[in-house]
Amino acid sequence: MSKSGYVTDNTNIKKSSGTPNLFFDSRNSVLFKRNDENIAYQVTSTQLPAMIGGAFVDLFLTKGHMREPHWHPNAWELDVVVSGEVITSILDPDTQQLHHYRAKSGQVVFIPMAWWHWITPVSEEAHVHLFFNNDQFESAEGSDMLRLTPPEVFQMAYNVDAKQLAEVLAPITESVVIGPPNSGSYQPKTKDNYQDNRYDRPITISIGGKKQIL
Repeated sequence: MSKSGYVTDNTNIKKSSGTPNLFFDSRNSVLFKRNDENIAYQVTSTQLPAMIGGAFVDLFLTKGHMREPHWHPNAWELDVVVSGEVITSILDPDTQQLHHYRAKSGQVVFIPMAWWHWITPVSEEAHVHLFFNNDQFESAEGSDMLRLTPPEVFQMAYNVDAKQLAEVLAPITESVVIGPPNSGSYQPKTKDNYQDNRYDRPITISIGGKKQIL
């Protein structure tokens, strides 16, 4: 069994073993599929045992979907935009600053290991290559944190209403990965049944001091 994680050389490749398998079709390894237009393929040392120390994800997104907030506890990530345009949002745990990087074809965004981040397409379609420095990288999804933490814990920690929070989070019944979910998704309130109606407004973020509407 080959070792995983970051190594400085191909210690698993021996002259006596012959040339290892060096080819794989990533379309044969689906990491996650929301639909035909929002899908991620992956290549790790599971598919290519000789590829120790790195992994690859081929991500396709359409506007209105997103790679949900998550973090990788054992790998950094390099996002290379192949086509379209995305905003990669990253939370710096040291400065507690939220950074938004708008990237288009040929531009890259680097995400340090274990930093909270998400990817939002701003073009109708987007294609992004994701590279990791661990051949068995792990992902901790925001949806899992929200749906698997008892609401009473949030109430004790943050003084929020556990019952109301449970109702708000009820539609999250799976690891979302590429959101929004196909079923059980949030239905925007109308002015007739919700006075504030704040959830129907476009999402606005600031990039370099300029407001961007998603």
